[in-house]
Amino acid sequence: MSFRLQRHPQSPVMIPDPTSTWECYNVFNPSVIYHNGLFHMHYRAQGLDWVSRIGYAVSVDGVHWNRLREPVLAPSDGTDSRGIEDPRVVALDDAFYMTYTAYGREFLGQGEPTHLGGGILPMIARSENLITWERIGPMVVGEDNKDHVLFPRKIGGRYAAFHRRWPHVWLAYSEDLRTWPEEWMAPIYGPRPDNWWDATSVGSNGVPIETEHGWLCLNHGYTTQVHDSANSLGQGSTVTRVYRLGVILLDLEDPTRVINRPKEPIFWPEELWELRGDVPNVVFSNANPVVDGTVYVYYGGADHVIGLATCSLDELVDYARFG
Repeated sequence: MSFRLQRHPQSPVMIPDPTSTWECYNVFNPSVIYHNGLFHMHYRAQGLDWVSRIGYAVSVDGVHWNRLREPVLAPSDGTDSRGIEDPRVVALDDAFYMTYTAYGREFLGQGEPTHLGGGILPMIARSENLITWERIGPMVVGEDNKDHVLFPRKIGGRYAAFHRRWPHVWLAYSEDLRTWPEEWMAPIYGPRPDNWWDATSVGSNGVPIETEHGWLCLNHGYTTQVHDSANSLGQGSTVTRVYRLGVILLDLEDPTRVINRPKEPIFWPEELWELRGDVPNVVFSNANPVVDGTVYVYYGGADHVIGLATCSLDELVDYARFG
């Protein structure tokens, strides 16, 4: 059984703005939430200083977008001084929560530095209007951690989230979205060494989709390939990574239990703007809202532009169950 997402004929749906100083080079890896009859996008952007900020855009049809002229979330201190990356937004408890990656310095503090890992922290922010955001803080410290996303409802009376302790995807729980006890964390799945497309690394995509059959979760992965090649300086080698998208089905009340994980990907780079860009051979998604039975998968193409692919929710669930 095979399945693949279908590119929207008007993709890419957003490109950099050459008149802007902060989003003139790259716009990519967006979050999209459907709320009050509108598509709301938060996207990662890079401009003249190559620092990532989060922009905002709104759309009636999910294809044509009007964006704000200024970012809605920008670096503020040492925790995210080098960039704010890869937002994922969910509606929860009458508010909106954004998980994002803070890219900062490796050491923070005065005097003797405080070690927070390599400066890649899984952060959470809160908003009531999707424009103004209040930082809550990191899920974990002391390690590089990212690809985190909140579930759209509590599970067993607690907030739940994916995060990644490379190379595995983990599940975490919290009572207040501020403290995530280590004893409430557990790995779910990791790379498949015998599989051709996700043998090296995997990570979570957008907000999990609740269905009667389980949590439908899109993910990404790649397999590292090293190629020997001769060049003008002598013998050398090149490393190829092709990011592809897959799907996994998890138990509704115990998401650490994998119901099914199809072996084949559902999407991969093919268009020129996915094969060439700031980072080539990449389709990377943080967003999969469902509107009127259609799954809208927004993704970054080669870390440069934003694309859209769609599919039927029913057909995707069938593939997740039986693929």
